[in-house]
Amino acid sequence: MEFLIVCPLAFLAGFVDAIAGGGGLISLPAYLIAGLPPHFAIGTNKLSSTMGTALTTFRFAKSGFINWKLAGVCSLVALGASSVGARLTLLLDEKVFSLVLLVILPLTAYYVFKSKDLSPKGAPRGRVEMYLITLLATIVIGVYDGFYGPGTGTFLLLILTGVARMKLTEANGLTKAINLSTNVAALAVLLFNGKVLLVLGFVAGLFNMLGNYLGTRSFVSGSSTVVRPLIILVLAIFMVKLIIEL
Repeated sequence: MEFLIVCPLAFLAGFVDAIAGGGGLISLPAYLIAGLPPHFAIGTNKLSSTMGTALTTFRFAKSGFINWKLAGVCSLVALGASSVGARLTLLLDEKVFSLVLLVILPLTAYYVFKSKDLSPKGAPRGRVEMYLITLLATIVIGVYDGFYGPGTGTFLLLILTGVARMKLTEANGLTKAINLSTNVAALAVLLFNGKVLLVLGFVAGLFNMLGNYLGTRSFVSGSSTVVRPLIILVLAIFMVKLIIEL
């Protein structure tokens, strides 16, 4: 039953995440709906998400969308920031963490749905100013992704295009490189602390990779699609389940 619930939603999460981020709004609730405790849900979700993000990052790199000079620095910063966030997650009791999810998840979903204008706003910034904004965003979002995760890709895209004023293709490529680093760091911490179900996470990761592959092709061809009604349905089921349990 866990596989039947998680795998199809992991596929959809990968597809959505490859285009504009926010796939975690589907994949993390999927694990929780399947009955995993919060820490195991986050840890196992990090495994499947890392697999999907790795494929997406490779395809974006192959298409020439990644500025490797900036991505290299940001990735190193993201590793440290996400490790801190993952360790903060482990400090919370599971019941307390469930209450945190009950508040954060709908707020995250609302912001992601509301903020979909990814076009650069204003004239391009200077290189130094753009780098500083990007590094600061990497630290803040890196801690957030290690602690929780859903919406990371969208938040980064909004900052890189709206504040740092990057082109969408460059911002999307850099987002994937940073997100891969935050996923790897958080996964390492949670795996070391025994919070990852390897078989479930690996199989779900294969579905996530397939969704990421198709989503990346859709982004490159310009036919982006986000299935909002299904995301809302998944979140509603999760919220009802969590409220009943609490």
